[in-house]
Amino acid sequence: MPIASAGSNSVPEPAGQGTPIAQFFIPAAASLQERRPRTLKHGDTFAVFDHNGDALSGPGSPEGLFHRDTRYLSHLYLTINGKRPMLLSSTLRDDNAMLTCDLTNPDIFDKKGKLVLEHDLIHLRRSRFLWNAHCYERLSVRNYDDQPRHVPIGIEFASDFADLFEVRGTARARKGRYLPAVMEQDSILLSYIGLDDRRRSTHLSFSPQPDEIRSDLVIYDLHLEPHETRSLFIEIACDQSAIERPSHLSFFAGLRDARRALRSSSSRAASIATSNEIFNEVARRSISDLYMLMTDKPEGPYPYAGIPWFSTVFGRDALITALETLWLDPQIARGVLGHLAANQATEINPASDAEPGKILHEVRYGEMAELGEVPFRRYYGSIDSTPLFVMLAGEYLKRTGDLATIDRLLPHIEAALTWIDEHGDRDGDGFVEYGPMTDEGLINQAWKDSHDSVFHADGTLAKGPIAIVEVQAYVYGAWQAAAEIFRRLGRPERAAKFLARAEGLRRTFDTSFFDEDLGTYVLALDGDKRPCRVCSSNAGHALFTGIAYPERAAQVTRTLMSASSFCGWGIRTIPSAEARYNPMSYHNGSIWPHDNALIASGLARSGYRAEAARIFEGLFAASTYIDLRRLPELFCGLPRQRAQGPTFYPVACSPQAWAAAAPLLLLQSCLGLDFDPNALHISFDEPQLPSFLDEVTLRRLQIGNGSADVAIRRSGRHVVVDVIDRRGNVRVLTMA
Repeated sequence: MPIASAGSNSVPEPAGQGTPIAQFFIPAAASLQERRPRTLKHGDTFAVFDHNGDALSGPGSPEGLFHRDTRYLSHLYLTINGKRPMLLSSTLRDDNAMLTCDLTNPDIFDKKGKLVLEHDLIHLRRSRFLWNAHCYERLSVRNYDDQPRHVPIGIEFASDFADLFEVRGTARARKGRYLPAVMEQDSILLSYIGLDDRRRSTHLSFSPQPDEIRSDLVIYDLHLEPHETRSLFIEIACDQSAIERPSHLSFFAGLRDARRALRSSSSRAASIATSNEIFNEVARRSISDLYMLMTDKPEGPYPYAGIPWFSTVFGRDALITALETLWLDPQIARGVLGHLAANQATEINPASDAEPGKILHEVRYGEMAELGEVPFRRYYGSIDSTPLFVMLAGEYLKRTGDLATIDRLLPHIEAALTWIDEHGDRDGDGFVEYGPMTDEGLINQAWKDSHDSVFHADGTLAKGPIAIVEVQAYVYGAWQAAAEIFRRLGRPERAAKFLARAEGLRRTFDTSFFDEDLGTYVLALDGDKRPCRVCSSNAGHALFTGIAYPERAAQVTRTLMSASSFCGWGIRTIPSAEARYNPMSYHNGSIWPHDNALIASGLARSGYRAEAARIFEGLFAASTYIDLRRLPELFCGLPRQRAQGPTFYPVACSPQAWAAAAPLLLLQSCLGLDFDPNALHISFDEPQLPSFLDEVTLRRLQIGNGSADVAIRRSGRHVVVDVIDRRGNVRVLTMA
């Protein structure tokens, strides 16, 4: 079953055919949900391990250590006396800084079948983290027996240097060449020279020196006295031929630095504490995941999209993540805006779907991208990133009042606005359409970028260029944002022009997209301007930006919250009555947390906070059944059943940035939380608490140079806001 990626790897489909080209897709040969892998990330390096802490190579396995879109370690396998240890527990720290796996020995027999080591006598603890393109591990081995024990420890390893797209299923006709392993007494260097003539190397270092070392295996022949513990250190470096310090020293120094960096970045965020301890776990994991996915760029922090398939720069994902977290940490938005501005397209390039002013879709660093075997080295094929960029700039200004940053970004904002007019609106009808510039480009270039995600009521796929509903809403939001930016910059004439354009788009959008019989906006207009008369979650984004007229908002809300659309866990991408509905599909019936969070924000904006709270409750209930309380990229849209959890999607990324941020935006939406940096006001507009929360305490709500700590409590039928503390001239307002 070909499955599209979140924002990058939909399967292009030949015109007039129903079978997608086997290109850029994720095969569902192995379920990530079945594996429930453990993930780590720092910078441009991430790792996927099983619960034992191993990376098991084989067809369809996503496990291993990855750096800049190449798998530097494809196999890692720990044995005790030649046998795999038994799992006791496997957990990530709350801050995602370290993976800890507790293991023990199974019953071990000699060649004659005699029991030589009874189970549960030897305890093994693997402690592992990533830092600066290195993977560090400490393996502690303790003998709990009352007699000495001989404990042979084996560590197998291999590096296939596979491009991430190979790991995801793309076949390659040719590969580079593997170099012979270079072995020393305590280290091994594995290297590969790709077809791009670049040498990639994996350096494994062991401390103390192993008793035996081979090109794919080291063995420690441990002799442990009763209750004795021995520690072994392993350091795996990507693209470094030598390691300066002994592994036991670098482990502790690296761990100190990694934890300090996480504490420093996450300390910018406001803190959340509630009356529901399970939701507290959800919030802590959401914030930890966000800051683990954050990568420091020259322009500031940038959230990579997700692990394992999207641990790189994505424009759309980061822009939406920044919008979701703007109330919590505005510096994320500042970093996203700065990095995307620095990489804005300046010329027409059909191979990368680039046009002047267009905002990035995706960046890849691997061998296949360098060679052009996939088009994503620096790819601009998303229709929504550019208006979202302008929207985020306007929202950042409203949240922070940081006019200096906006003034610095102004040439890029102007270029993005020009792109909307000169390239986004292809036929001059007032709507923004998409379509790839070459056969290699993505067929669908909105957030639902599967090949089959845009269709007519009878299920026939729409032919482009396609004007999709939510992008028109984003353009409206971009023009509203431009008006606010130019007003603040003292250019009222330009501000008035953008307000007028936004209002004009609102009228034509209502005429062309609203369908009385459907009770909502149509999914899209196809290349012949025929409406795709399909109900979808996309229409909810019209509430998010405010392009929907108030009377339309009531109808759209009823349609979104109907039984065919809202399944109890959330709003389906496509309701059950539609021709292509499939609750197990990627975009045609599944539930995406970020999609639901944006819709809930729109519902709250339109005065439907009770409905927003229902969505919040559904996603929270789903999280109670999910490992680590971590909302995945998506899950299946099957109806919610009493005393049963949601049905998981087999290859959903987890963590995923915009899914991690979803509970944070949902909380803001229900509380009606907003900021006025000019007046130094923090306001709560008709706050409502979902059924599972009786109290919420928010600390370090930053505005200007001040901040406030606030408690929001249920009191009978009402919700009251108490100010716990204020720093600076900050005022907290409650509007009933």
